[in-house]
Amino acid sequence: MRLLVVEDEARLAAALQRGLQAEGFAVDVAGDGQDGLEMARHGGYDAMILDVMLPRLSGYRVVRQLRAERNWVPVLMLSAKDGEYDQADGLDCGADDYLTKPFSYIVLLARLRALLRRGAHERPPVLAHGDIELDPAERRVLVSGSEVVLTTREFALLEYLMRRPGEVVSKIELLDHVWDAAVETAPNAVEVYVGYLRRKIGRERLETVRGAGYRLSGG
Repeated sequence: MRLLVVEDEARLAAALQRGLQAEGFAVDVAGDGQDGLEMARHGGYDAMILDVMLPRLSGYRVVRQLRAERNWVPVLMLSAKDGEYDQADGLDCGADDYLTKPFSYIVLLARLRALLRRGAHERPPVLAHGDIELDPAERRVLVSGSEVVLTTREFALLEYLMRRPGEVVSKIELLDHVWDAAVETAPNAVEVYVGYLRRKIGRERLETVRGAGYRLSGG
């Protein structure tokens, strides 16, 4: 297994390299974000340990660029920033896991092995279906290149449908996943919000499958 460690703290990078090599991994090290991006593009790595605060390019920008290029190498982000929004930003950028400094090496190794077991698979940070693009991190939707402003509920409804491209999704499933399960909601609430969404993204893009549910058209 080949690993890439992108870390600008030289002592930490060297310690990680020694420890991971002792576990049997082949380990390369980059000291800044730009070098890390170039190595990740061409190195054929099985996984990547990526610091957030890096010279030249931040870890966030590195992982976003890799995902934009459809490079799905598993990424474990490291950061001294331990706020919940910092962790959410890292995961929304396309990272697979996030570990705060200081960290337990045993935990890092366990999480790394979990990533390697799952392997690389497609998981773009921006969802696309036909001419619709939805960015969960930025809470933005583009239709034919133009931004469309959605309410929180409309956004959640569209995101759920876009995560099931080509599938017919029932009203009950939408109620379970888009509405608060703890609050009783009438099934016609789905019809109401489907109507709202159609007016904003175009009626032809959201199909009703009679007796079954809804499906995004095109793709």
